[in-house]
Amino acid sequence: MTDPAPVDGQPVTPAPRPPGVPPGATGEATEAPPATLWDRMREDPQYAPEHLALEAVRRLGPEAARWAGQARAEQPGVTPDDLADQAVRRFVNRARLSGAVSGAAGLPGAVIDVGVLAWTQARMVLHVAAAYGVDPVHADRAADLLVLQKVHKVAASARLALGVAAGRERAGALFGGSGQTPIGRVMLRLGIRLAQMAGVRAAKRMFAKVVPGAAIVLGTWANSSATKDLARRSRELYRQHGVPQQRQP
Repeated sequence: MTDPAPVDGQPVTPAPRPPGVPPGATGEATEAPPATLWDRMREDPQYAPEHLALEAVRRLGPEAARWAGQARAEQPGVTPDDLADQAVRRFVNRARLSGAVSGAAGLPGAVIDVGVLAWTQARMVLHVAAAYGVDPVHADRAADLLVLQKVHKVAASARLALGVAAGRERAGALFGGSGQTPIGRVMLRLGIRLAQMAGVRAAKRMFAKVVPGAAIVLGTWANSSATKDLARRSRELYRQHGVPQQRQP
């Protein structure tokens, strides 16, 4: 088995362009949802959080598992809390920047920003799970994401919605999207659903992108605050269900 590469060694990919965003409008490169996920969420904005959670576990769960395994190998005696601290610091810092990196104005820019934030937060949650010895690639992590990010109140409803989203994903792969909904309406619905997932509760925060200068200051504060709150909830959950590990003398 080859040694896993550290998370920070992964290549940085540019934020994908949702439909309606012109080429070159995404600006600075950042780690972001893959283009195929943007397409899926655009076609089915009602279930955008569920599609994002499913894709995050598929793509980011293995990365989190590799990171935790390597960190424990390189830091003998490290505790789960120590590893969780490392993960939270890393992704809170990334979330703080994610509200001002797309370079796109107006509603498309706001949608990109909240999508990048939701993706970064999902990545953090999976790394926190791995830090506490909870399998980040298990299907239950998708339901955890939706409950921790307050898209659903309980795991049972989250699992039901994930099942619906997975079925719609398969149907879309077979038959394609209808493409009948006007793009502006799609972007609005998608932005609202992703903002809900990312913890951006006030609509004015998401739409601050249309006010020059306001998005950078307000977006940075909102992203950091929402991500710290999510980190606290994640640690409480996985500390209870993780594998106990004590610091070695």
